[in-house]
Amino acid sequence: MTISATCVRFDDHTMRVELCDGRILGIPLAWFPRLLHATPEEREQVELSRGGLSWEALDEDISVAGLLAGRGDVTRSTEHAQ
Repeated sequence: MTISATCVRFDDHTMRVELCDGRILGIPLAWFPRLLHATPEEREQVELSRGGLSWEALDEDISVAGLLAGRGDVTRSTEHAQ
């Protein structure tokens, strides 16, 4: 069974992802700098798919499997992450 996102919400510091199985993930925006520095309007332009979340204008793609595994932005080196 593939776990997919059904809804995404934001506050100033957190992205909350509701999953099809009822779980809600709270992810620090600091894990995803493109989202952290995006405007609220840009964050709302998310496209949900079976496997993840995508923001075309921000060039950001996040897999649900990665979120469940606790992975943040894998394009950044962990020694430079804040």
